[in-house]
Amino acid sequence: MNADEFYMGRAIELARHGLGYTSPNPMVGCVIVADKRIIGQGWHRCCGEGHAEVNAVASVDAGCRHLLRGATVYVTLEPCSHYGKTPPCARLLVDSGVGRVVIGSMDPFEKVSGRGVAMLLEAGIEVCTGVLEKECRAINPVFMLAHEHMRPWITLKWAQSSDGFIDKVRGCGGKAALFSTELTSMLVHRLRSLHDAILVGSRTLVADSPRLDVRLWHGRNPRRYVADRTGVNGLPEGFEVLGRDGCGTVAEYVAGLYGSGITSVLVEGGAALLQSFVDAGLYDMVRVETAPFSLGCGVKAPVFDAAPSASTVVDGRRIDYYGTLPWYVRAEV
Repeated sequence: MNADEFYMGRAIELARHGLGYTSPNPMVGCVIVADKRIIGQGWHRCCGEGHAEVNAVASVDAGCRHLLRGATVYVTLEPCSHYGKTPPCARLLVDSGVGRVVIGSMDPFEKVSGRGVAMLLEAGIEVCTGVLEKECRAINPVFMLAHEHMRPWITLKWAQSSDGFIDKVRGCGGKAALFSTELTSMLVHRLRSLHDAILVGSRTLVADSPRLDVRLWHGRNPRRYVADRTGVNGLPEGFEVLGRDGCGTVAEYVAGLYGSGITSVLVEGGAALLQSFVDAGLYDMVRVETAPFSLGCGVKAPVFDAAPSASTVVDGRRIDYYGTLPWYVRAEV
């Protein structure tokens, strides 16, 4: 490992501190080095607040400010070059007088994508790109997918009995079958906090009145969406509706979410909605929790024929993950 990789590794560690708070922005870490020592470091803490470079520059002690001139900056993602909720970070680095900027991965966002590097080069700053690029890209799988494929990251989630049912046969007003424990429910709430939105079907919403929040965890509540092609009456307030304009396919739902600025969505049911995503092949990760008891009959779980990418057992429940697992999910298994 050379010096550039060492300091970029530290920037990656910092970037991960932003998990759950930066979306739709990416997680980014930044380290400033002068005279072979770190004089400043920071990460993007929350969407709408200072970016990693801003926080790193601000962290430099007054007695070391003179060392910024000619310093080397390590940043996991190309510095932004446009005015958004904050001024461009590339301009901040130019004005700070740094001499070299080492970048992990380029920014696929169309308003940046190469423009940050160009701004630095035009100012005479040495730029090095692609240091630990794979690791830096892996920090932000959702951000990368959204801007490279123009759709949100899609996670499917359900819980089921050992014989493959996601609910019992219910009469009018009957309660849903419970498969999760308090601990595994907490993990579901953590998963919710890492998504921009939750999507459920209209029948699930009317039957269960789910809160779909993160009360058992911390962080922000996702936006709540319901797929409603038939105009079901009695939908509670606080839900945004997909399908009212005749858009009834899952591809149209996904396009509608992306058009609303959603970069990640957690699809929680019911069975028909989940199956439609499975059949369309529209998912990036699937999480299935299986309880250690059977129901004998009921609502069948989605038919999903694949080998799990990873599995674990939590509180007596087997949790299988399929598809692509981000680093923050792999940490659980």
